[in-house]
Amino acid sequence: MNTIANQIADFLKVYAPFKYLTYEELSNIASTIRVLNLEVNTTLFQVEETLHDCFYVVASGLVNLSVIVDAEETILNKCHEGALFGLRPFFAKNNYTMTAKAREESIVYAIPIAVFRPFVANNTEVLNFMLENFAVNTHNSKDKESMHNNQISDTVYYTGQTSEMQYFQTLSYNNQPIIVSPFSLVQDVAQLMAESKNTSAIICKNNLPVGIVTDKDFSSKIATGRVAISAMVDKIMVAPVLTVLENISLAEAQLLMLKNGVTHLCVTKDGSDQSVVKGVISEHDLVVAQANNPGVLIKEIKRSQTALELKQIRLRMADLILTSIQKNIPLTHLTNIASEINFALLKRAIELSILDIGSAPTRFAWFSIGSQGRKEQLLFTDQDSILVFEDVVPEKYRETKDYFLNLAQKTTSILETVGYPLCPNGHMASTILWCKSLSDWIKQYTNWIHTPGENSKDLSSIFFDYEIVFGEQKMEDALNDTIFKNGDKNTLFYDFLGNDALRKNTPLTFFKNFHVEEEGPNKDKFDIKTRALMPLIDGARLFAISHGIRGINNTYMRFKQLAIKDPKHAEVYLECAEAFLFLSKLRTLEGVKNDTSGQYINLEELSKIDKEKLKNALAPMRDLEHLIKDTFQLTQFS
Repeated sequence: MNTIANQIADFLKVYAPFKYLTYEELSNIASTIRVLNLEVNTTLFQVEETLHDCFYVVASGLVNLSVIVDAEETILNKCHEGALFGLRPFFAKNNYTMTAKAREESIVYAIPIAVFRPFVANNTEVLNFMLENFAVNTHNSKDKESMHNNQISDTVYYTGQTSEMQYFQTLSYNNQPIIVSPFSLVQDVAQLMAESKNTSAIICKNNLPVGIVTDKDFSSKIATGRVAISAMVDKIMVAPVLTVLENISLAEAQLLMLKNGVTHLCVTKDGSDQSVVKGVISEHDLVVAQANNPGVLIKEIKRSQTALELKQIRLRMADLILTSIQKNIPLTHLTNIASEINFALLKRAIELSILDIGSAPTRFAWFSIGSQGRKEQLLFTDQDSILVFEDVVPEKYRETKDYFLNLAQKTTSILETVGYPLCPNGHMASTILWCKSLSDWIKQYTNWIHTPGENSKDLSSIFFDYEIVFGEQKMEDALNDTIFKNGDKNTLFYDFLGNDALRKNTPLTFFKNFHVEEEGPNKDKFDIKTRALMPLIDGARLFAISHGIRGINNTYMRFKQLAIKDPKHAEVYLECAEAFLFLSKLRTLEGVKNDTSGQYINLEELSKIDKEKLKNALAPMRDLEHLIKDTFQLTQFS
């Protein structure tokens, strides 16, 4: 191997996705790479240009990817050293949709696609990385409103949850495919495809798929004159057709297409060619699904310049959650993903507010409280937040607090536009009570803990479920220290929290029937939030604080941690954890189905089995209630 190829391999091994390959594999690839020296303003490819047989990596310099919007060049991405671009030939067949131009003297490596394709097909990490890069650089590239004056930050890549999600993330696809017989005329099939704007047709015999024809077959076999347009479609079809199950994940579909060199997959009832056709998945469907990947959504959030842009991303998150829930993706996984996206939206709202009103006069932290603070928010619920700012000299206090109230009001207004309703109880950082200095917050929590009965009007247990969204970590550490120091062996505090947890109305009557609403718009419905979820949330919080469990706010995770911390009662905690998951999923499904918060369950719509499952999920609450009474020696309500 020559010295130049060695140097190229050494360069590439530092960057994704090449770092996922062995040095031997890299060396083989490097020996086929062309080195391009680009002068300033040299165009490598442009909009509508025919696709190249290679993709590119910046070795040095800067290459801009851009489109023309309203007669104005808009930068999509700036590609610095190590950045990939020009991936379209891998994942799409139509011409380039953007222009790549050197903004300074640059060296670019051109990597032949034919050489690199096998490494993509056989290495999931390489595939995930390249698809995400492609989706990020292409999504909404022709959307004038979202692109106009929207300078996009330098290339950023996401790891962790993003790749994992692709194994769960399901696909939306054409569930009304064109189905024809092997004896149909090519001309008739072509007309059907053109009229319905489909890129494929499935050929079936006795209602079972035997082949597929795509627009590629028409261009390569009919347009070239190899087969007459009057021939029957079985003369140009590809057989057998590759069949898959309905619930195939994004990553699985990507790998199958690449490994088999196909552009379409036939969806059948049992995943084989011996069952009826349910739909067709195309390459385009993969690109659309990839654009809703959590990592891509988070990157788009960071680029967003307006509340309306953030709102569109939040709606796409809702679609992601809906399809994931319907496909039985684990709820714990979904809440993690939703929380990351929610927190990114909240953080960007704060950043946009700061850009509007100017830098903060001192350091601060914004906290989500309640369901957001517990990272349990899947459905659209209202805002709950507090703001803590660093202590300042007395003469600066009023001015400093005014700034942060202004910041909070702008932020909550943006979040309301995005789709987070204002908290009806006023538990928001934009309220004068919940925007304070660190010293004031320490006094507030100390008072709540030592004299809870006297301050019960102000004390809401959601203030003990918080997660930092933006700002200084030391603020969260200070609040934790205050709570656990003052809460240690504080009988009065645990008496108050314990009785508060027990005060919730029981979910079942003496005769094991559901307690339902007796009047109002939700008459005869079951309040799953107040009667089932809240007692579990309150119990988990109470025991977590009393056992000194820091940094875990999520109810499910609190119960799991309690089972480790207090093995004597592990069975109760673990049953409560599973009950919480089941009840949360039931509430989410109700909310998604009716576009509500899911708080009230229509029992008439539940099957007999589901009703029994619901009753079984409520059973551990009785054991939790007894454990609270025994542990904290509670005999009556405060």
